[in-house]
Amino acid sequence: MSTLNNKIALNLDMDVEVSLKAFIAPIAYTVGGFHKEWDALANLRVVEPEKQYSASVFQSFLPTKPVSVGECWQIEETGVMELLRQLNPNPNFDMHINAGDSLGLWGCLRAYNDEVVDIVFRIHAEFAITDGWFTPSQFTGHLVMDRIQKRVVFFQMCVPEGSRFDVNWQKDKNRPGFNDNPYYSTDSGICEQFELQTGTRIPNPEYTESITQETAAHKLIRCFYKSQRINWVSFDKALEMAAKMQKPIHAISMDGPLADESC
Repeated sequence: MSTLNNKIALNLDMDVEVSLKAFIAPIAYTVGGFHKEWDALANLRVVEPEKQYSASVFQSFLPTKPVSVGECWQIEETGVMELLRQLNPNPNFDMHINAGDSLGLWGCLRAYNDEVVDIVFRIHAEFAITDGWFTPSQFTGHLVMDRIQKRVVFFQMCVPEGSRFDVNWQKDKNRPGFNDNPYYSTDSGICEQFELQTGTRIPNPEYTESITQETAAHKLIRCFYKSQRINWVSFDKALEMAAKMQKPIHAISMDGPLADESC
């Protein structure tokens, strides 16, 4: 790995393999109770609890040119698709309901020193399940690399704890006339764990350059939603500014995802 003008090039040793563990907790809650009625949702489980991968899969998360701290890049889909299939056999990046510009896979260089690199990433994907779709709010994660040995020392890709998922279910397929007018019923809920993971985080390393996790997350969300590029203020602050500037307030109603892919 080389450094040039505060930019670093990132590559892995392709001869090293990585073992990932997969976890999906049983879904215990949905607003409309679909987890009690819909077998595909009630029985949502990982395809393989543990699987070995070539380092080339994780190279997909790395930028193709040198980057600096805080810089974002698009992640290559092929390797990520292979990882998602450990969770479910039918992942999809082209969301079946796309309300705008929220498609994509993005990474950001959060920190580095002479020994390690910390990359954070965000991915939007969904899964086709029997008679419907399972759409997590987002996948977030970390990839920590050993700079000297060019290997993955920690990797986590998960649906953030406490975030919601959406489901769309063709639950009335036996209804007369359904084939002429098919439709989906919708529900949302919480899955306590939906995750791929390996290794151990390095405790409190001292970095040569870094940004906070919050700053990196903000940079990534701006890659997905143009609405996040607006300098929003609270309603009270807007009233105060309008009075000082002697300007009217325009109210706008917006529909669709503004921060993640859940309702």
